[in-house]
Amino acid sequence: MYTRKFDCGLSRLLHADLHWLDVPEHMQYKLGVTVRQCQQHKAPQYLMYCVTSASNITSRQRLRFASRHQLLVPRYQLSSLGRLSFAVSGPRTWNSLSADLCDLTRSDESFRSSLKTFLFANY
Repeated sequence: MYTRKFDCGLSRLLHADLHWLDVPEHMQYKLGVTVRQCQQHKAPQYLMYCVTSASNITSRQRLRFASRHQLLVPRYQLSSLGRLSFAVSGPRTWNSLSADLCDLTRSDESFRSSLKTFLFANY
């Protein structure tokens, strides 16, 4: 099957046959996996400092989003670059996932396949 670089058929081939994600969805996939590793203390220390669960802060433990394993998204100053940092985009991506994906008792393989399926469904 011959397709050119910018043909619409190429993206359909990548999605249907090869099960590849587009670049924005692939970035969400990598952020989701990295945030999960941070919560399981399997990531580097400098990344784990960027991820703060709402249930770990005593003044916010009774809030609804603390019971759903949501993460705190810090405020940022620069409107162009601040939202692209891991400290902001990682928790924002994690908070956008469904509640069953945020369950930390799942195995890593189950989480990765479910996350990829979730991102394909939103495509």
